[in-house]
Amino acid sequence: MSSTILSLQSANIYQEKNPVLTNVSIDVNRGEFIYLIGKTGAGKSSFLKTLYADLPLTEGNGTIVDYDLRQLKEKDIPYLRRKLGVVFQDFKLLPDRNVKENLLFVLKATGWTAKEEMNVKIDEVLDKVGMINYQTKMPHQLSGGEQQRIAIARALLNDPELILADEPTGNLDPQTSVEVMEVLRKINANGKTIVMATHDYALLLKYPSKTLKFDEGKVFEVVQRTV
Repeated sequence: MSSTILSLQSANIYQEKNPVLTNVSIDVNRGEFIYLIGKTGAGKSSFLKTLYADLPLTEGNGTIVDYDLRQLKEKDIPYLRRKLGVVFQDFKLLPDRNVKENLLFVLKATGWTAKEEMNVKIDEVLDKVGMINYQTKMPHQLSGGEQQRIAIARALLNDPELILADEPTGNLDPQTSVEVMEVLRKINANGKTIVMATHDYALLLKYPSKTLKFDEGKVFEVVQRTV
Protein backbone atom coordinates (compact mmCIF):
# COMPACT_ATOMS: atom_id res chain seq x y z
CA MET A 1 0.00 0.00 0.00
CA SER A 2 1.52 3.30 -1.05
CA SER A 3 1.96 6.14 1.44
CA THR A 4 0.17 8.45 -1.04
CA ILE A 5 -3.58 8.19 -0.56
CA LEU A 6 -4.53 10.83 -3.12
CA SER A 7 -2.63 12.09 -6.13
CA LEU A 8 -3.68 14.39 -8.96
CA GLN A 9 -1.30 15.23 -11.80
CA SER A 10 -2.07 17.93 -14.37
CA ALA A 11 -5.78 17.43 -13.70
CA ASN A 12 -8.41 19.71 -15.23
CA ILE A 13 -11.77 19.72 -13.46
CA TYR A 14 -14.99 20.68 -15.23
CA GLN A 15 -18.52 21.43 -14.10
CA GLU A 16 -20.87 20.86 -17.05
CA LYS A 17 -18.08 21.45 -19.59
CA ASN A 18 -17.01 24.67 -17.88
CA PRO A 19 -13.43 24.51 -16.61
CA VAL A 20 -13.35 25.08 -12.85
CA LEU A 21 -9.75 24.12 -12.04
CA THR A 22 -6.80 23.72 -14.40
CA ASN A 23 -3.52 21.88 -14.13
CA VAL A 24 -4.02 20.64 -10.57
CA SER A 25 -1.10 18.59 -9.24
CA ILE A 26 -1.20 17.56 -5.58
CA ASP A 27 -0.22 14.61 -3.41
CA VAL A 28 -1.78 13.76 -0.07
CA ASN A 29 -0.07 11.22 2.16
CA ARG A 30 -1.77 8.83 4.54
CA GLY A 31 -2.37 10.39 7.94
CA GLU A 32 -2.28 14.01 6.77
CA PHE A 33 -4.85 16.69 7.64
CA ILE A 34 -5.31 19.07 4.72
CA TYR A 35 -7.37 22.25 4.57
CA LEU A 36 -8.88 23.52 1.32
CA ILE A 37 -9.51 27.26 1.36
CA GLY A 38 -10.70 29.83 -1.16
CA LYS A 39 -13.68 32.00 -2.02
CA THR A 40 -17.12 30.54 -2.66
CA GLY A 41 -17.11 29.33 -6.26
CA ALA A 42 -13.34 28.82 -6.31
CA GLY A 43 -13.77 25.09 -6.99
CA LYS A 44 -13.41 23.39 -3.60
CA SER A 45 -16.69 21.50 -3.86
CA SER A 46 -16.04 20.54 -7.50
CA PHE A 47 -12.63 19.26 -6.42
CA LEU A 48 -14.18 17.12 -3.68
CA LYS A 49 -16.91 15.87 -6.04
CA THR A 50 -14.20 14.70 -8.42
CA LEU A 51 -12.59 12.77 -5.58
CA TYR A 52 -15.76 10.88 -4.69
CA ALA A 53 -16.65 10.42 -8.37
CA ASP A 54 -19.64 12.74 -8.55
CA LEU A 55 -17.77 14.56 -11.33
CA PRO A 56 -15.69 12.48 -13.78
CA LEU A 57 -12.01 13.23 -14.23
CA THR A 58 -11.52 13.50 -18.00
CA GLU A 59 -8.16 15.29 -18.28
CA GLY A 60 -4.96 14.62 -16.41
CA ASN A 61 -4.36 11.78 -13.97
CA GLY A 62 -5.70 11.00 -10.56
CA THR A 63 -5.66 8.19 -8.04
CA ILE A 64 -7.48 8.01 -4.73
CA VAL A 65 -7.41 5.12 -2.21
CA ASP A 66 -5.82 2.98 -4.97
CA TYR A 67 -8.54 3.74 -7.54
CA ASP A 68 -7.63 5.34 -10.85
CA LEU A 69 -10.09 8.20 -11.38
CA ARG A 70 -9.56 8.21 -15.15
CA GLN A 71 -10.29 4.49 -15.46
CA LEU A 72 -13.20 4.43 -13.00
CA LYS A 73 -16.26 2.54 -14.22
CA GLU A 74 -19.80 3.10 -12.99
CA LYS A 75 -19.78 -0.25 -11.17
CA ASP A 76 -16.60 0.72 -9.27
CA ILE A 77 -18.06 3.91 -7.76
CA PRO A 78 -19.92 2.29 -4.81
CA TYR A 79 -16.72 0.42 -3.85
CA LEU A 80 -14.66 3.61 -4.09
CA ARG A 81 -17.15 5.43 -1.88
CA ARG A 82 -16.96 2.71 0.76
CA LYS A 83 -13.29 3.59 1.19
CA LEU A 84 -14.17 7.27 1.61
CA GLY A 85 -16.10 8.99 4.37
CA VAL A 86 -17.86 12.14 3.19
CA VAL A 87 -19.11 14.82 5.59
CA PHE A 88 -21.33 17.61 4.27
CA GLN A 89 -22.13 21.07 5.58
CA ASP A 90 -25.86 20.34 5.90
CA PHE A 91 -25.52 16.97 7.69
CA LYS A 92 -27.83 15.08 5.24
CA LEU A 93 -29.44 12.99 7.99
CA LEU A 94 -32.72 11.28 7.08
CA PRO A 95 -35.33 13.29 9.04
CA ASP A 96 -37.88 10.47 9.39
CA ARG A 97 -35.65 8.06 11.34
CA ASN A 98 -33.64 8.18 14.52
CA VAL A 99 -29.87 8.27 14.87
CA LYS A 100 -29.45 4.50 14.98
CA GLU A 101 -31.78 3.98 12.00
CA ASN A 102 -29.83 6.61 10.02
CA LEU A 103 -26.64 4.63 10.58
CA LEU A 104 -28.31 1.25 9.96
CA PHE A 105 -29.58 2.58 6.64
CA VAL A 106 -26.00 3.29 5.50
CA LEU A 107 -24.67 -0.07 6.69
CA LYS A 108 -27.43 -1.99 4.89
CA ALA A 109 -26.95 0.10 1.76
CA THR A 110 -23.25 -0.80 1.74
CA GLY A 111 -23.78 -4.53 2.12
CA TRP A 112 -23.79 -5.26 5.86
CA THR A 113 -26.22 -8.01 6.88
CA ALA A 114 -25.33 -9.35 10.36
CA LYS A 115 -27.45 -7.53 12.93
CA GLU A 116 -25.04 -7.99 15.83
CA GLU A 117 -22.07 -6.72 13.80
CA MET A 118 -24.07 -3.67 12.72
CA ASN A 119 -25.03 -2.87 16.32
CA VAL A 120 -21.40 -3.17 17.46
CA LYS A 121 -20.23 -0.90 14.62
CA ILE A 122 -22.85 1.74 15.40
CA ASP A 123 -21.85 1.77 19.07
CA GLU A 124 -18.19 2.07 18.06
CA VAL A 125 -18.60 5.06 15.73
CA LEU A 126 -21.00 6.91 18.05
CA ASP A 127 -18.57 6.42 20.90
CA LYS A 128 -15.80 8.00 18.80
CA VAL A 129 -17.83 11.19 18.38
CA GLY A 130 -19.22 11.26 21.94
CA MET A 131 -22.82 10.46 20.92
CA ILE A 132 -23.37 6.90 22.11
CA ASN A 133 -26.37 7.84 24.27
CA TYR A 134 -28.25 9.53 21.42
CA GLN A 135 -29.27 6.49 19.37
CA THR A 136 -33.03 6.93 19.77
CA LYS A 137 -33.03 10.70 19.14
CA MET A 138 -34.56 12.06 15.95
CA PRO A 139 -32.48 14.55 13.95
CA HIS A 140 -34.83 17.45 14.81
CA GLN A 141 -34.14 16.79 18.51
CA LEU A 142 -30.41 17.39 18.02
CA SER A 143 -28.47 20.65 17.86
CA GLY A 144 -26.47 21.47 14.72
CA GLY A 145 -23.26 20.33 16.40
CA GLU A 146 -24.84 17.06 17.51
CA GLN A 147 -26.17 16.42 13.98
CA GLN A 148 -22.70 17.03 12.57
CA ARG A 149 -21.19 14.58 15.06
CA ILE A 150 -23.70 11.98 13.86
CA ALA A 151 -22.76 12.81 10.26
CA ILE A 152 -19.09 12.24 11.13
CA ALA A 153 -19.99 8.94 12.81
CA ARG A 154 -21.85 7.95 9.64
CA ALA A 155 -18.74 8.77 7.58
CA LEU A 156 -16.72 6.39 9.80
CA LEU A 157 -19.05 3.39 9.44
CA ASN A 158 -17.11 1.59 6.73
CA ASP A 159 -13.73 2.39 8.28
CA PRO A 160 -12.76 4.71 5.40
CA GLU A 161 -9.16 5.30 4.43
CA LEU A 162 -9.87 8.97 3.67
CA ILE A 163 -12.43 11.44 5.01
CA LEU A 164 -13.58 14.28 2.74
CA ALA A 165 -15.29 17.08 4.68
CA ASP A 166 -17.02 19.85 2.73
CA GLU A 167 -17.45 22.86 5.05
CA PRO A 168 -18.31 20.63 8.04
CA THR A 169 -18.50 23.64 10.38
CA GLY A 170 -20.21 25.95 7.87
CA ASN A 171 -23.60 25.92 9.64
CA LEU A 172 -22.24 25.94 13.19
CA ASP A 173 -21.49 28.66 15.71
CA PRO A 174 -17.82 29.23 16.68
CA GLN A 175 -17.91 27.19 19.90
CA THR A 176 -19.64 24.24 18.23
CA SER A 177 -17.20 24.48 15.31
CA VAL A 178 -14.32 24.02 17.72
CA GLU A 179 -16.04 20.97 19.28
CA VAL A 180 -16.57 19.37 15.87
CA MET A 181 -13.00 20.22 14.91
CA GLU A 182 -11.74 18.50 18.08
CA VAL A 183 -13.61 15.37 16.98
CA LEU A 184 -12.01 15.51 13.52
CA ARG A 185 -8.53 16.14 14.94
CA LYS A 186 -8.90 13.15 17.26
CA ILE A 187 -9.93 10.96 14.33
CA ASN A 188 -6.90 12.25 12.41
CA ALA A 189 -4.62 11.57 15.39
CA ASN A 190 -5.80 7.96 15.26
CA GLY A 191 -4.41 7.67 11.73
CA LYS A 192 -7.23 8.73 9.42
CA THR A 193 -6.45 11.08 6.54
CA ILE A 194 -8.76 14.11 6.36
CA VAL A 195 -9.23 16.64 3.56
CA MET A 196 -11.45 19.50 4.73
CA ALA A 197 -12.82 22.47 2.81
CA THR A 198 -13.47 25.45 5.05
CA HIS A 199 -14.13 29.18 5.18
CA ASP A 200 -13.40 29.27 8.89
CA TYR A 201 -10.01 30.92 9.14
CA ALA A 202 -10.20 30.97 12.95
CA LEU A 203 -9.96 27.17 12.84
CA LEU A 204 -6.87 27.35 10.63
CA LEU A 205 -5.18 29.58 13.17
CA LYS A 206 -6.23 27.41 16.11
CA TYR A 207 -5.34 24.12 14.42
CA PRO A 208 -2.62 24.86 11.83
CA SER A 209 -2.11 22.22 9.17
CA LYS A 210 -1.16 21.87 5.52
CA THR A 211 -3.37 24.24 3.49
CA LEU A 212 -4.24 24.28 -0.21
CA LYS A 213 -5.67 27.50 -1.61
CA PHE A 214 -8.10 27.58 -4.54
CA ASP A 215 -7.86 30.83 -6.49
CA GLU A 216 -8.69 31.75 -10.09
CA GLY A 217 -8.78 28.16 -11.28
CA LYS A 218 -5.50 27.15 -9.65
CA VAL A 219 -4.61 25.18 -6.52
CA PHE A 220 -1.44 25.89 -4.59
CA GLU A 221 -0.09 25.25 -1.12
CA VAL A 222 0.05 28.22 1.24
CA VAL A 223 2.39 28.38 4.16
CA GLN A 224 0.63 29.49 7.31
CA ARG A 225 2.36 32.14 9.32
CA THR A 226 2.89 30.91 12.82
CA VAL A 227 2.87 33.48 15.58
